[in-house]
Amino acid sequence: MNFNLKRREREGVKKEVLVASPKRPALKAQELAQKMARLALDKKVHDLTILDVRGLASYADFILIASARSARHVQGVAEAIEEELYQERIEPLGIEGKTEGHWVLMDYGDVVLHLFFEPVREVYDLEGLWMDAPRIDLEEWGLSPEPSVETDEEY
Repeated sequence: MNFNLKRREREGVKKEVLVASPKRPALKAQELAQKMARLALDKKVHDLTILDVRGLASYADFILIASARSARHVQGVAEAIEEELYQERIEPLGIEGKTEGHWVLMDYGDVVLHLFFEPVREVYDLEGLWMDAPRIDLEEWGLSPEPSVETDEEY
């Protein structure tokens, strides 16, 4: 049973009490992976890769790897995903790296999200480490990868 702090006012007296609130039934690993992928794509991550590591890793069923264009973008995406899932009573086992914003690891049990600042992702090459893991086709899961942006302008 989960407990939430609620503010109650009775007879003009405000007080805070702990109120039991049932935890949301756990999503299946694939449903959680899809939800996290959709949230990440909504926040404009790119190069999203979903690895199916069932049978290959003991700690997760799916690993999501995505890139963001700046450290602040990494932090913003991580905060948005954490907040949205928290509102649905889905809490992480742990989140690391949000302060720096170069590599954020979000561990939700059966689903782990690695969110990288672009240059850092190239250094660690997690896709190479998991080369035997099948890749999920985003479109098969009803997800649309971000449209490619091509311009003739140089920055």
